[in-house]
Amino acid sequence: MSYFHKRDFFVLLFCILFPIHTQAQKNIAVKTNVPHWATVTPNLGVEVLFKHKMTFELSGGYNPFSFKDGKQWKHWIIWSEIRYWPREVFNGHLIGLHGVFAEFNVTGLELPFNNFEELKNQRYQGDLKGVGLSYGYSWIVGNNLVLEITGGFGYGRLEYDSFSRGKNGHKTGQGGRNYVGPTKGAISLVYLF
Repeated sequence: MSYFHKRDFFVLLFCILFPIHTQAQKNIAVKTNVPHWATVTPNLGVEVLFKHKMTFELSGGYNPFSFKDGKQWKHWIIWSEIRYWPREVFNGHLIGLHGVFAEFNVTGLELPFNNFEELKNQRYQGDLKGVGLSYGYSWIVGNNLVLEITGGFGYGRLEYDSFSRGKNGHKTGQGGRNYVGPTKGAISLVYLF
């Protein structure tokens, strides 16, 4: 973005969103997943009405940080989702089909239930691709403010290289793992346009 100034970005964004916004009221939502912030992962999502009672959401998060003692949870992640709202868009029940893609570089972590105990002593770098079904519920809490809770379950495929810990760790292997389980979880604050 060295050739692109902030002002130019906002002018372009306005030009893209203005025609969509003028078609009808409250067809666009901007959101953030609050628990994702608890993992020090800034995130943002956009959801757009594209057909009666159907929306398309694109959300993402990015964590470039390292922590004390060589621990890191670096990653970026993108979710895309097509959603169906049985009653009213952006209010009430929703059912969705989502895809997820992420790249990660993690080490030194102790996760609950000892599912990935090797993360304490190894560094893993790779990607995740997956699909799943989701269910959620949204409550209108203000004129343009919505609280949304969403969970998803599905399949994912992890591909990774493993390294010894340390700044100059050497490659110790590579692998892959199929995953069936939660593929999405969010408690989001949503602003409607």
